[in-house]
Amino acid sequence: MKKLIIILLLFAPLLGSRLLQATEECHDFLKFSATKLRTDSTINFCDAFAGKALLVVNTASQCGFTSQFKGLEALHQEYGDKLAVIGFPSDDFNQEYDDSKKVADVCYVNYGVSFTMLEPSNVKGESANSIFKRLAAKTGQEPGWNFTKYLVSVDGETVKHYASGTKPQSDAFKQEIDAFLN
Repeated sequence: MKKLIIILLLFAPLLGSRLLQATEECHDFLKFSATKLRTDSTINFCDAFAGKALLVVNTASQCGFTSQFKGLEALHQEYGDKLAVIGFPSDDFNQEYDDSKKVADVCYVNYGVSFTMLEPSNVKGESANSIFKRLAAKTGQEPGWNFTKYLVSVDGETVKHYASGTKPQSDAFKQEIDAFLN
């Protein structure tokens, strides 16, 4: 018993600093939970994405930009250890299926998406989810169309807005990501 108490006392400062570090990394953009697409699983952003920059994208399955899923997945594969790609399906522009199964089929079957996709939600106006309200407040721009992209720094202080036409795999966008991460 004495050995256990000594071990706990020796490691207490380390555990305390880890808890403090986790608390500090949980900025406003991470204070959010949502259900993953086609699951009953809720994802807590603080737990899942602390210590990473975010690429937040509003998506739609029936949009001319839907093929951007390929580029977003490539970014996830390339930068996944430093950048969390998060898709928010939305019918705010009348181009998303009402059925989550159809949304999931487009993402997972048609495009092989393995980055985090959430259940559909609103991304603009008064009914927007809290992440998109914060993004709009920080940048002064809510999504103008599907596949609007927002880069959020690790500390949540810097947010950049990119219009739908910004291709995820373009050299210019990848240079922005590289600069953002460094």
